[in-house]
Amino acid sequence: MRIAVLCGGLSNERDVSLSSGRGIAGALRGLGHQVVLLDLFLGWTEPIKTVDDVFTAEDADSAFSVAEDAPDLAAVRAMRPGQGPVGPNVLDICKAADIVFLALHGEEGENGKLQAYFDMSGVRYTGSGYLGSALAMDKAVSKALLQAAGVPMAKGVTICKDQPAPTPSFPCVVKPCSGGSSVGTTIVRGPEEYEAALELAFRYEDRVLAEDFIAGRELTVGVLDGKAMPVTEIIPKSGFYDYKNKYQPGMTDEPCPAPITADQTDAIQRLAEKVYQTLRLQAYGRVDFIMGQDGVFYCLEANTLPGMTPTSLIPRMGRAMGMDYGTLCQALIDASMKKYQ
Repeated sequence: MRIAVLCGGLSNERDVSLSSGRGIAGALRGLGHQVVLLDLFLGWTEPIKTVDDVFTAEDADSAFSVAEDAPDLAAVRAMRPGQGPVGPNVLDICKAADIVFLALHGEEGENGKLQAYFDMSGVRYTGSGYLGSALAMDKAVSKALLQAAGVPMAKGVTICKDQPAPTPSFPCVVKPCSGGSSVGTTIVRGPEEYEAALELAFRYEDRVLAEDFIAGRELTVGVLDGKAMPVTEIIPKSGFYDYKNKYQPGMTDEPCPAPITADQTDAIQRLAEKVYQTLRLQAYGRVDFIMGQDGVFYCLEANTLPGMTPTSLIPRMGRAMGMDYGTLCQALIDASMKKYQ
């Protein structure tokens, strides 16, 4: 197959996306596919005789390490100033591919806009369509839908910038409404920390959530082609599962399968599948939970394009199923192609 691996862009998760993209591109080349690695924002600026030449070019993908902090997007914009979010030749190259492997993370690649653009352009791509992507990306919308479907969720309020902020219960978690990788997220222990947490979250978005903090064990479940993958527990060695603990090696223990009972495993897997179905996800995704001290599995969020970095959770679940990284990448493509059959 001819595959364009699309990564980078202007999301706060740009570096995570670059790491995922390089790993995916290398794995797919190892399986014999013709692959081009493409930055959504920077595009392809080298001379092109024909688009076909891009897929046959010799290209080595070195590993990309994610820094401890989110990237400087102003510096990235300066590399191609005064232009839109889609770089030169991106659409033409994607049209020439048999499928585009979306290695994008964050709002820019997961909010459904790019998926709708590709649908209108006749481009096939991995992961959920525009509707499921949009529903899952907006945490306030997904919370309302999941609560209506009977999925346990933390209580909370949506807060808009430049409007009076209601006072939540403490402790609480303050986070951007459509962000990812815990960028801009703060655990607030009391009212003295609340304003600073709002200020941080509003740097990234004009709508934020303040939700009750639920003490318990953090668990996550991948869903591949509608079926739950092995449950993974997330145990940061310090603090909470923030940007640094997600992507710096050795910062978090992640036993998979998680050390929970068979009944608990079945219950959380069925719940993950219900979230997947309720939000109209397709092909694959990942659903995050907290198992509260009351034994209830509270859904935190659904991820439509979960990370594929060396420290990411979906590859860990794949290994627990007997799939190496390349086999998993192929399985994600195969599940995604079903959208077009």
